[in-house]
Amino acid sequence: MNTNPRQLLLLEEVRQRQSATVEQLADILGVTLQTVRRDVQRLAEQGLLARFHGGVRVPSSTVENIAHTQRQMLNAAGKARIARAVAQAVPNGCSLILNIGTTTEAIAQALMHHRGLRVLTNNLNVAAILSGNPECELIVAGGVVRTRDRGIVGEAAVDFIRQFRVDIALIGISGIEPDGTLRDFDYREVKVAQTIIEHAREVWLAADHGKFNRPAMVELATLTQIDRLFTDAPPPEPFPALLHDAGVQCTIAAEGA
Repeated sequence: MNTNPRQLLLLEEVRQRQSATVEQLADILGVTLQTVRRDVQRLAEQGLLARFHGGVRVPSSTVENIAHTQRQMLNAAGKARIARAVAQAVPNGCSLILNIGTTTEAIAQALMHHRGLRVLTNNLNVAAILSGNPECELIVAGGVVRTRDRGIVGEAAVDFIRQFRVDIALIGISGIEPDGTLRDFDYREVKVAQTIIEHAREVWLAADHGKFNRPAMVELATLTQIDRLFTDAPPPEPFPALLHDAGVQCTIAAEGA
């Protein structure tokens, strides 16, 4: 189901507030209550919002992620800004690992004009994008293909990645909790991501503002294992202090960037 610009704006307003009433959304968007209720119904059917009496909130499941096509729509503009900021920081002629996620896919698109890259990935969507860059040597990990998002997971992928050590690991995650842990939903994906972190000289995390305070079940890493964070808005409390204490360099790709 297509999501129109008004529905995307509604979704972003709810994500910033965590929850909102129908009346609040009607006032913010300048539309009728009927229009908001219709939009909310469609977004809830897609799993992008959870309804409660009189309003909506962001989904809060710790055990299941939303679908890949839905995640592509979530804060697409912010992810594009993050991708451009990452691409500006990536030098030509280096080696990279990109893992699973819609943000890393946006980064792959932003790297299309880089030269002399050697990229290892366990994401077939990243591979499909970067295969169009003739100046990029592309290495795809073997393993089990997760059909819902074309991610490659499992022990075979872990064993394959252990052969390499790259300059930069570019990773995405599902959530950053207030204690500084990075979390995801699939333990098989997490095992691969942990191996990626172990086999990189620097680890760069790309996470839009919706990932802060978002719960997920499986611990992937902590902020102390990250060298750089790229996000699209200033991190909320308590994350500025956590990032400072962990020595993480934070780059904010603000609107207009």
